[in-house]
Amino acid sequence: MRYARGRDWTPVILIFSMCALWALLSALTHTAFFGPTLYNTYTRQALAWRQGLMHLPQDVPHLELAVYEGDYYVSFPPLPSVVLWPLTFLFGMDTPDNLLVKLYALFACLMMYFSLKRAGYSRLSGGLFAFLFCFASSLLPMTLNGAVWYHAQVLGFFLLVASVCLLAQDRPTLSLLCCALSVACRPFNALYLIPLFLSYRLIQRRAGISLRQTAGDLSLGVILGLGVALLLGLYNFGRFGTPLEFGHNYLPEFSFQGGVQFSPGHVGNHLKTFLWGAPFDVTGGTVQMKKFGYSMLLACPTLALMILWTAKDLITGKMRWEKAAVIFTCVLHAYFLLWHRTFGGFQLGARYAADLVPYSFFYLLLTPEKKKIAWWEAALLLLAFAFTVYGAVQVHI
Repeated sequence: MRYARGRDWTPVILIFSMCALWALLSALTHTAFFGPTLYNTYTRQALAWRQGLMHLPQDVPHLELAVYEGDYYVSFPPLPSVVLWPLTFLFGMDTPDNLLVKLYALFACLMMYFSLKRAGYSRLSGGLFAFLFCFASSLLPMTLNGAVWYHAQVLGFFLLVASVCLLAQDRPTLSLLCCALSVACRPFNALYLIPLFLSYRLIQRRAGISLRQTAGDLSLGVILGLGVALLLGLYNFGRFGTPLEFGHNYLPEFSFQGGVQFSPGHVGNHLKTFLWGAPFDVTGGTVQMKKFGYSMLLACPTLALMILWTAKDLITGKMRWEKAAVIFTCVLHAYFLLWHRTFGGFQLGARYAADLVPYSFFYLLLTPEKKKIAWWEAALLLLAFAFTVYGAVQVHI
């Protein structure tokens, strides 16, 4: 079929591809494409807000709830409930969490594509990179089910992608606001502020823009970001008496059973799994997909690509300080994520490592001389995508 010259059908193709992928996986995993999830913690929190409560009205045993002074609280940052709150007036308890996580990923993919197109990529290269950055990764299985853990992480992923894309469009206020909102999904996402600030300043300095002008350009975004932080702190203080507590420390596994949620002591064991770990277990001669994670370099192969891009830039002398800031912060972010006791618990791949994928996209946008996807990059990502699709059928909630 021939299309009118100049008309870009790539977004339509991407949307169709994503919907077809989700329809197939929903059928194979017996997961509702549109509907609510059993793990609807955020919906319950939004409904509790409508009753004027900061805690849930009763315990829900299958959910991961904090117990504090006899009441049951959502133990996760609250932004997804803000999104769900207006929807509860239409759907009540049946808010379509499963659809929402798909929409977040769809918008993230389209934003990536338009940013790459604006940077000079062809429709094919930009479309492949955008699609595979999102779905050749541990993000894919999270888009099948809007369960509380996935809802927050996929929304946070979308907001980080939006933040990077908006910065590339010289819209620092909205960029910083999106990053701040992502922190209300995943607190460690605050680390993205390091390369956002440094990249913006370094690029402006090369353009001859003064530090004073840069500060002025960033000021409103900083104020809005601090406003988000203040609201989060007040919300936490109102629930637990401290601005930094989201509730995880009051989960029974940590408050009653003596577990340690965050500790550098967890890093060593996690590295064996999430850096070097193979994706299969062999039990009784039977090969099975691992249900508690494997190497993040296999699960999120854009991280492996970023390592190769970094090596190439160092060898060819094309490394810049803003790229170095992205790499440094990505490694720091990964290190802090490895402090968590479970690094995501039951999962396909390396769920927490999906938070790091936007660093790879950021690095790509900071490489202006690169305008297309190499054949070997496409081959690697397509193989990872096929493997992730297979794995999502084998390992899912």
